Amino acid sequence: MQIFVCIKQVPDSGQIRVHPVTNTIMRQGVPTIINPYDLFGLEEALRLRDRFGGQVTVMTMGPPMAVESLRKAMTFGADRAVLLTDRIFAGSDTLATSYALAQLIRKAGETWGEPDIVFCGKQTIDGDTAQVGPGIARRLGLSQLTYVSGIDDLDMVDRKILVRRRGDHGVQVLRSVMPVMITMMEGSNEIRRGTQADALRAAQAEIVQWNGAAAGIEDTAMCGLRGSPTVVKKVFAPTARAEKAEMIATGTETPAALAETLIDAIFTRQPVLQADLLQQAATH
Repeated sequence: MQIFVCIKQVPDSGQIRVHPVTNTIMRQGVPTIINPYDLFGLEEALRLRDRFGGQVTVMTMGPPMAVESLRKAMTFGADRAVLLTDRIFAGSDTLATSYALAQLIRKAGETWGEPDIVFCGKQTIDGDTAQVGPGIARRLGLSQLTYVSGIDDLDMVDRKILVRRRGDHGVQVLRSVMPVMITMMEGSNEIRRGTQADALRAAQAEIVQWNGAAAGIEDTAMCGLRGSPTVVKKVFAPTARAEKAEMIATGTETPAALAETLIDAIFTRQPVLQADLLQQAATH
């Protein structure tokens, strides 16, 4: 079984700063981490590899420093790592990123075998669009299973997979024919610690690095800023609210009494809301 896992090196969201003049994210001096959602995809890939055999290839698009995240992924047990790095990818939005990663997956498939499953996290913490995984699936013609919370069954003979997907009104159970693109939800598993042997192997491993030409990308107009129709007008840090939260003292009241206390407090502060609700009740 061939499993590819797409990850992204992102700035640690707990230490992101916004430039006061340009309103852009200041990445200099900010520690980078593997996008946390991608780790759920990596762990699921490793579990399937452990059960059914095969190889797990972790890949990313980014600057040369993204090698650090790939090595980190290998310490968890990934078999190989591939970095797509080239200045032509600078400034890529989700459309251009999905194009480049789809080309990378095609090239990796030609090199090591076509993937049965491609994993991504549901989204990244620096973009939060959840568009790249589905974009890759559309470009590669893969069935896409998004927001997956668990894999219940995998039949390598009939090449069918059964998953649980988190929907708007509950859990959906879906069966699909491989190859598929799966984006994993948070909390679906827990990333392993990795072994000492994996850590030593990762430290000594040769990370495959391809530029755009090596990955078979011929149309550079589809990459970077030229291939990115998205325009970010402004990025800013929200202003802290001067008004502080009000603490409501409670004792040993029943749940109904606590609810009444809370409602009274809300209506005291929002008298217009109370009037609107009373008017709606009167008309119904």
